Amino acid sequence: MRPLLQTRSLKCGYLNRAVVQGVNLKVHQGEVVCLLGPNGAGKTTTLLTIAGELTPVDGIVMFGNTPTFTPMYQRIRRGGIGLVTEERLVFTKLSTRDNLRVGGGSVEAALELFPELEPRLGVRGGMLSGGEQQMLALARALSRQPSILLADELSLGLAPIIVDRLLGAVRKVADTTGTGALIVEQHARKALAVSDRMYLMARGQILLELPAADALGRLDEIEETYLTGTSETEEDHIERLRRKNKRKAWRRLRVRERELKRLSGKLASTRTAAEDDFYFERERQRRHAAMVRRKR
Repeated sequence: MRPLLQTRSLKCGYLNRAVVQGVNLKVHQGEVVCLLGPNGAGKTTTLLTIAGELTPVDGIVMFGNTPTFTPMYQRIRRGGIGLVTEERLVFTKLSTRDNLRVGGGSVEAALELFPELEPRLGVRGGMLSGGEQQMLALARALSRQPSILLADELSLGLAPIIVDRLLGAVRKVADTTGTGALIVEQHARKALAVSDRMYLMARGQILLELPAADALGRLDEIEETYLTGTSETEEDHIERLRRKNKRKAWRRLRVRERELKRLSGKLASTRTAAEDDFYFERERQRRHAAMVRRKR
């Protein structure tokens, strides 16, 4: 059976710098797959790249065995993708009913999933509780009957009973409509209880793939080995690269200032002519390489 979603050697990150390396994952019809890992492992970056918000550094994302390069809004509007981010995509000044209509789905289908929202249809989104807002975001995504659901941290900051309600709705839709789901979740045990398979990510790489039942049996070992602590976050990665590039720029600037002083007679060079030729040639090669990259 062809998977609904597949990534091949996916590399993704920020500022054209990969923080996630060589990710290969699949989601089939009617299957719930959870992506687990410590904080900063690259799970959200992977999900946003699949959704189309981030452009892959390398590799491809395939929906229905077809590579896709479209932006996120096209994948959601025409590609059959349902997206729920950890920010709870709710329009705070619109009513619950209007929030559901904005998504282009069916209000009746949303209420069938979450009857709790019916008394709150006339209430503004900003006046809903955190659990109700997350129900609203998930109901809006699922009421459009997407072929695949991408959900990031549904349980973030919510009570366990609400988490069970949300994850149960994902499982129900997968079983009844054949929607595939890829969920990033911090509550490993709850996520595995409703999932078919699990991918474990750490430091930007998929380290383990297991059926959910097997992962539940080894959960204590997995948590102790992989899920405790944090990895380097995407922000840390970007800041480290920024500082490295800044140091390189300052070194190049100091070399240029020294050469200007030497050539103007204000500084006597202590280098030999052969050393001068070496550094001048290396600078010429660097400038040529930069010019070639700009032309590309």
